Amino acid sequence: MARAPEIAHTPAVSARKPTVARRGPIDPVKTLMHRHRELCERAVDPLEIAAGLEAHGVTDRAAARYRHRDVFSLAEELYARVPAVAVEPGRATAPAPMRDIETRAAWSLRALLPGAASTATAVVLKLTDGVLGGGARLTVALVGALVALLGLGLCLRSGPLHAAEGRYSAAAPVYGYWLLGYVLYGDALLDQVLSGGPEGPWAITPAPLLGLALAVAPAAWCAHLFSVHAQRKLAGSRALEEFAAAVRPLLFGTVAFFLCVLTGLLYLADLGYGGGGAPVAAAALGVLLLLARLLTIHGFPEPATTGLAAACAVEAVAPALVLAGRLPGLHFVARPVDTVVAAAGTGAVPAIACGAAALGLLIHATVALSRASAHTRG
Repeated sequence: MARAPEIAHTPAVSARKPTVARRGPIDPVKTLMHRHRELCERAVDPLEIAAGLEAHGVTDRAAARYRHRDVFSLAEELYARVPAVAVEPGRATAPAPMRDIETRAAWSLRALLPGAASTATAVVLKLTDGVLGGGARLTVALVGALVALLGLGLCLRSGPLHAAEGRYSAAAPVYGYWLLGYVLYGDALLDQVLSGGPEGPWAITPAPLLGLALAVAPAAWCAHLFSVHAQRKLAGSRALEEFAAAVRPLLFGTVAFFLCVLTGLLYLADLGYGGGGAPVAAAALGVLLLLARLLTIHGFPEPATTGLAAACAVEAVAPALVLAGRLPGLHFVARPVDTVVAAAGTGAVPAIACGAAALGLLIHATVALSRASAHTRG
């Protein structure tokens, strides 16, 4: 956007125009202008300044000290008074993300790849049951898992699940793989530990993993719709409180919609493997992964990683407590795990771990993602 030269300030006009000096010996906005000069010089519109001010702790209440009713009004004056500097080519005219139909189709197809690879692998294994030997079946499973992981990696590197540079934690994938591995082997491991093992081969439960793989595409669309609608609400808001009040229901609706879709996919995947499973833990994990990714995308990778790490810690501590309870005089340390498993089965442990972590991230996201600065495009 080209910025206008020195003319009188009119708040309704988006181009920058310097205002007449304020009456009185003190101009409170001038100090703020110098403090955030770089932000104001490089902003392409007042909304970007408003979001930047909010990120630095300037609220609507604080804006009153600068003789403005809210941060948006204050940002309009700063945008008008601070001269623009040259910005990198294409920044001011960059379109909103994901508006291109071809781009949407591309990342949608990538998001379908993990589910397609997992479904194809499950079908091949089911059709070749009793035909292929154990080594051949293992090869098919490993190839399918590799293709699914490659597809997931492509989804995280582009599209609405992509986190910009600097908004990413290297530890998060490690915790994510742990949680997915527990879906396959965790319940069987805990069951064997409780029964005196581990010993013998572990039974795996692939149905929840298949449902989670199928849910990658709905997760991508939920992240996309949340970002698009949040930016629209930001453009139409005139106060930070107004924007926050509009975004919170959007966040809750996004999570609730994804949970409904995920539950349906987990149920269908369980039916494909004969039924009888309990998808509660996998549903809690799916919501946890979605919230962690939303926080990472919008610039909060640390709390996202903390939530994933907390769930991993609970899942790791459960069998460790059972093993420690075998030592003389320490049988009481295994009692919490014994009680939970006796009441709700081994699946209760990952359900509690992922559910509690997801609830914590949802509470944090309610605050963090209702800030305007979380929705500015870098």
